Amino acid sequence: MVSNQTQPKADAVFTIDKRSNLSQADLIKEYIEPSVPVVLTDAARNWKAMGKLTPQFFKENYGNLTKEIKGVAYKMADVVDMIMKATPENQAPYPYNFNLKQYFPELLTDFTPEILYSKSDRINHPLLPQFLLHGTTPYEIFLGGKGSFFPFLHIDALNLHTQITQVYGSKDFILYPPEQTPYLYPNANNAKFSWVDIFNPDYKKHPLFKEAKPLKFTLNEGETLLFPTGWWHSTQIHEPCISFGRSQLNAANWDLFIADNYRALKKKVSVLASPLLVYGKIAGGIINRQESLI
Repeated sequence: MVSNQTQPKADAVFTIDKRSNLSQADLIKEYIEPSVPVVLTDAARNWKAMGKLTPQFFKENYGNLTKEIKGVAYKMADVVDMIMKATPENQAPYPYNFNLKQYFPELLTDFTPEILYSKSDRINHPLLPQFLLHGTTPYEIFLGGKGSFFPFLHIDALNLHTQITQVYGSKDFILYPPEQTPYLYPNANNAKFSWVDIFNPDYKKHPLFKEAKPLKFTLNEGETLLFPTGWWHSTQIHEPCISFGRSQLNAANWDLFIADNYRALKKKVSVLASPLLVYGKIAGGIINRQESLI
């Protein structure tokens, strides 16, 4: 369900606004500060990626690139062919995703001007050591075909906010707000993953899931979805599509991001964990002051 209302409401979790001509100041005030998801219909309108990065483009330019999925190595050219003729009964491998900076660094400029989730770009801020982004991919490309779906209901790694732009084709999103977590049976070993198969739920195993109410909508080509950390999500694909994912970090999730890194570091090099907390507090304060002057 999609709403075209101009002002978000904190309790309107079953609709999502689609907005155009939204300034960064209004984006921050109306959506980012109150932690409300939004779809921007025109934020990527000047990207070179739009109209350029098609399945055929990846086949012609990166056809020999190989990625392993579930123990099977697939060439890009072969996957593109599978995507273009995929059906729910004969799906292409998914997620067929790539780290943009690692595999296609020459395409980074095709995704500019970047969409920022705060007054500064904390993901690329000089005070953020890049090793703190371990376990996630800040810039990512997903290719998929009809019938594919993301296999897990999840919250993104390191409590980062999420940006998804449909570069080619459309994709359906299913989101659940943080307050519905009690109905979603988080995995005890990784609380960012749900045990529930939302596409074929077992209500005997997960009876509380009946109480969960999803936010469902289609993200069309050229549109950008922004949503804050804590929102559970998955996707379904009904046509060949290419998505661009970009992680976002701001004041609202800075402490959560540092805390996630602290827990991970404590298991590996515990002596460095506490200094990380101190550094995170200092760096966060400096960036906060910098942003207050913008």
